[in-house]
Order: sequence, then C-alpha cells, then structure tokens
Amino acid sequence: MTTELLILTLFFLFMINTPIAIAIGTASLAAIAVQGDFSLMMVVQRMVAGTDSFHLMAVPLFMYAGTLMEKGGISQRLIDFANALTGWLPGGLAAVSIVSAMFFAGISGSAAADTAAVGAVLIPAMKRSGYPSDFSAAVQASGGSLGVVIPPSIPMIIFGFLTGASISRLFAAGILPGLLIGVSLITVSTLVAKKNGYAPGAVFSVRQIIVSFKRAFLALGAPIIILGGILSGIFTATESAAVAVVYALGVSMTVYRQIGIKDLVPIFTQASITASVVMFIIATASVFSWIAAMEDIPAALAGTLLTWTDNPVLLLMMVNLVLLAAGVFVETTAALILLVPMITAMLPALGIDLIQLGVIVVANLAIGMLTPPMGICLIVSASISGDRISAVSRRVVPFLIVLVVDLALICFYPPLTLWLSGLVGSN
Repeated sequence: MTTELLILTLFFLFMINTPIAIAIGTASLAAIAVQGDFSLMMVVQRMVAGTDSFHLMAVPLFMYAGTLMEKGGISQRLIDFANALTGWLPGGLAAVSIVSAMFFAGISGSAAADTAAVGAVLIPAMKRSGYPSDFSAAVQASGGSLGVVIPPSIPMIIFGFLTGASISRLFAAGILPGLLIGVSLITVSTLVAKKNGYAPGAVFSVRQIIVSFKRAFLALGAPIIILGGILSGIFTATESAAVAVVYALGVSMTVYRQIGIKDLVPIFTQASITASVVMFIIATASVFSWIAAMEDIPAALAGTLLTWTDNPVLLLMMVNLVLLAAGVFVETTAALILLVPMITAMLPALGIDLIQLGVIVVANLAIGMLTPPMGICLIVSASISGDRISAVSRRVVPFLIVLVVDLALICFYPPLTLWLSGLVGSN
C-alpha cells in the first residue's frame, strides 16, 4: 500500500505541474502518514542528513563560481576567444556559441548557468546577424546541455554522492564524451548553417586568435586549475569548487575590475537562490529515497526489468529508455536521486563499470534538458530569444539526433569513458 501510494501520488503531482521539490516531499509525507510507524520529525532529520555531505558542498560553490565569472567579464573573454577560433565557419556564430558553452562548462558545472551565461550574449548577436531566432535558441540550448557532461558537473557530483563512485574519476570520464558531443554539435550547426546560407561571423585570423587568447588567458586558467587540480589529485572536487570561487573573485575584482564590493551582495544572492532550489530538491528527494529503500522499491523495479531479459545489451537499452523518459518529465537532480538506486541495483547484470554508468546516466539526462516540458536548457534559451518553446523544440531535432548517436557510442564503446578515468586517483 505504501509503495503504491508513494508512486501514484508522485506521478499525480507531476501531472498537475506541482514544483518538483514540493511533489516529492508531499508524496513522501503521504507515504509516511499511511505507514504510521514513523514520526513526521523523521522527515526533517532525513532532509538534513540528505544534504549534510562534504561532496554536496561543491554544488553551491560551483554555482557561486559560475555567477562570478558571468558577471566579472570572464565569460565574455571566453566568447571572444571562441569567436576567433570558429567564427569563420559557415554559420560561425552558431559554432561560437557551442565552443563558448564548452569553455564555460569547464567552470560552472550547471547546464542552466551555461545556457544563460553564454546565451545572454550570443543569442542576441546571432539574431542581429540574421540567424532565425528559433535556430539561435536551439543552438544555444544544445550547447548548454554540455554543462553537465564536461567536468566539473553537478549531476556527476550527485551521482558520486549517491553511489560512492569516485567524483574525480567521473569528471575524467566525462572529458572525451564532452568533446565528442561538442564536435558533433558544431558539425550539425555548420551543416544546417551552410544549407541555409547563414554567413560566417568573422574572418579567420591567426593574429586575432593570439590577441583573444591573451585577453582570455586568465579566464582559461579557471577550468585548467579546476580540472588539473582534481585529476592530479591535488584537491578534491569540493575543494576545487572553493578554489574556483576564490579564483573567479580575485580575477574579476583585481584584474578585470568588473566587480566591486557593492556588486557582491546581489551576485551571491542570485547564486544562493539558484543553489537553494537544487539543495531543496536533494533534501526532499532524500526522504523519498529513504522510504523507497525501506520498501525495497529499487530492487523490485530492477528485478522487474531483469525478468524481461538478461541480455546486457537489451538491458542497457531499456535503462537508456527509462532515463530518456525521465529526463523529459523530471528535473535532473530529482531524476538522479529517484532512479540511480534502481539502476545501480542492476549493475552486475549490465556488465559495465560504475564510472561508465555515471556518464551514461548524465548523458541521458543532458538530452532531457533539450526536451519539453522539463528541458531547462530549452526553457532558458527560449526565454532569452523570446520564442515559443514549441518553435525552438522543432529546431533542436537535428541536435537531438546526433546526441542520441553520441549516447550510443558512450554506452557501447567503454574506452571513451574509461581510458582517462583509469589514469586518475579515486578522491
């Protein structure tokens, strides 16, 4: 009875568009009330326990770092460098938006922050250059989804927290898939631009590349320090987030001088609001996971899938379908906490490494960020461009197709994720 009530209440609240955290928390409260064996005080205790983690401190810290870099001129310098590198291609500004998103992904760890920071500059620029508004938004949404694949990645931190997987190895495992996806998206945008006659946004110039590189040198130092420190074992993912905040603050205030003391309160307020939404979802989802574990729901669901087939390839395809469906309807953090226990219960039958599974899960949910109704990258891009989400959704289809192809490579070619991750420590 408890299991059925928990799941049915959750789905009902999702269907009536209840905010994710409220839906999960309400379903959990209903299940506890029906079960009757626990005090409601346990809800508060589980919410606190669910967020009381050193690893999860990285979530708000990376959000602070991303906001500081956006407001402090770092993201603009990265965009200028990306423009010098790829602006000369057919539809050059589309390629610039994806390359810029790749650079910013190495700093923020958040797809929404990535899309907003780069899209606020490049979507208007593409529209001024004659690109269709809905195409501009679709390109930026696609590039923004890289924010959770290229490390540092907040969903990877949450996956590591849930499973005990090494976050450093997860970060390393995301590098090659992130580059693969980035190149694939650039290829699609270039082909679409060439077909429709969208002009390049710049002329190829070695001198401009050198000049823009010098201007962006300190900006490029952020992802190098973050990833280099993690992969070399100098500091953990959480410590790297703290380093990123200090670095962004120092560069923005003392070198670029685009942030003053008076700007810090609104910047940290904005980042705190964004981080609190994610942490509230984690807190309520931890209650849901606790109830699900007591009712043995993950093992039961995994057992159901295993009764359908014991073929690892078919099973992995079924897991991907579940994740893709979840990405369409459920917010990323909630999807991770709700589904990862079930999927990891099937890990022996899947016959893949836990680190590879982490990248597969995150890549699936990244695709969900481009699909309505919960596609956060789609929503952010459409709000910046002023287009209807349905119009942007149609334009994003070619990018979704290539993302699914990339996902298949991540699933069935293990060296893509395991080669680099095998070279780093386990912190």
